Amino acid sequence: MNDEMLEHVEVPEEHDPEIDPAMIEVAFQKFEAEQSMVGGFLAGSAAALAGAGVWALVTVLTGYQIGFMAIGVGFLVGLAVQFAGKGINKVFGVMGAALALLGCLLGNYFTIVHFVGEAEGLGFFDTLTRISPAAIPELMAITFSPMDLVFYGIAVYEGFKLSFRKITEDELHEAITGAPAGL
Repeated sequence: MNDEMLEHVEVPEEHDPEIDPAMIEVAFQKFEAEQSMVGGFLAGSAAALAGAGVWALVTVLTGYQIGFMAIGVGFLVGLAVQFAGKGINKVFGVMGAALALLGCLLGNYFTIVHFVGEAEGLGFFDTLTRISPAAIPELMAITFSPMDLVFYGIAVYEGFKLSFRKITEDELHEAITGAPAGL
């Protein structure tokens, strides 16, 4: 066990100072066994895709790219990874950050696809299949603003920070003793 894992434990001021560190180690082994990389990845990917879709929809409906949508994507992805992944290791934060960034990029890309399709008289999915993968970086560069980096950065931070399981004192007590807290 390391200090990185302990930062996910919410221990109130009046915690029991007599808890054996070896028992905490056993509890964290239990928490590590409950982690699910696949669950976190699938939920985070779905959240990134949903967030990207909402981002594109809001941008299309308003006619403006709203940077705060990136913050929403990071928040959504981080919570999805936390809920489904139950991760306490740093890899979950990195996964949440990467998926949040991917969700932001997809939000911008889906918006571009819509406007290209509208200009060409094509539907969204038809346009999506017709755009050459080699053209994507150029299309993304055309719509890029330096301010995007600020919002992407916040989304990546949220995706990282929110992806970790929050272990309460009650969960820690139950993992150590095998009995719910208060019994």
